[in-house]
Amino acid sequence: MLEDVVAGIGVPFLGTVSGAACVFFLKKNLSSVINTILTGFAAGVMTAASIWSLIIPALEQKPVSSFNCVPVLIGFWTGIFFLLAADIFITHISSGKKTYFCRRTGKKKENTMLILAVTVHNIPEGMAVGIVYAGLLSGNENITAAGAFVLALGIAVQNFPEGAIISMPLHADGESKLKAFLFGVFSAAVETAGALAAICAAEIFINVMPYMLSFAAGAMFYVVVGELVPEASSEKSGRTGIISFSSGFSVMMALDVLLG
Repeated sequence: MLEDVVAGIGVPFLGTVSGAACVFFLKKNLSSVINTILTGFAAGVMTAASIWSLIIPALEQKPVSSFNCVPVLIGFWTGIFFLLAADIFITHISSGKKTYFCRRTGKKKENTMLILAVTVHNIPEGMAVGIVYAGLLSGNENITAAGAFVLALGIAVQNFPEGAIISMPLHADGESKLKAFLFGVFSAAVETAGALAAICAAEIFINVMPYMLSFAAGAMFYVVVGELVPEASSEKSGRTGIISFSSGFSVMMALDVLLG
């Protein structure tokens, strides 16, 4: 069981770090086509994971009744508003009204805000993984090790381009490759910290697991609808994003059903 938890927490971390490591091997940013494929695939995976690994287990918490949707709805919308508040916060400090995070100007300021945005959004993603593994450690029969790992794997796929979009622009803006890479590692470490915090609070979460699982689902939905889908649809035809999204959804659904 401990090995499963370590692997589940480590996979998203490695996803971001691998993306950040692109700065050592690529001279240019990821091509738009590759970025669209990865982003669309990750969006599909995270959507399916939100349903089969988070919302359905939350609805199946005992005692099963028609009122089980109430805590799920509450948790889901709390997750949505949590990310909405984070977005408003980031937008506010990037507008120039505050200076603590925005001492740089021009492109460097933009890169600073990008790092902050990715880092803030990594926290609920890490918590999503931690919450699922907290349920697994508590013996919840509706959560399987395979299902939890597939969720972590889906987040790792999404993290790869995120790591690249942190390190590559920083290096292009004059930072050393090592420093740019370390910024990517930092954003990954924040996600891992969120996962560990959720697992350490497992005793608290046991009694409110439906709320926490659906909270994680809401946060992931916000990321998918607000960021990943628009980016995956940015290509002129949008067909690449549609196919990659559908592929990610299909793969995740099949793995969750077959392995779960």
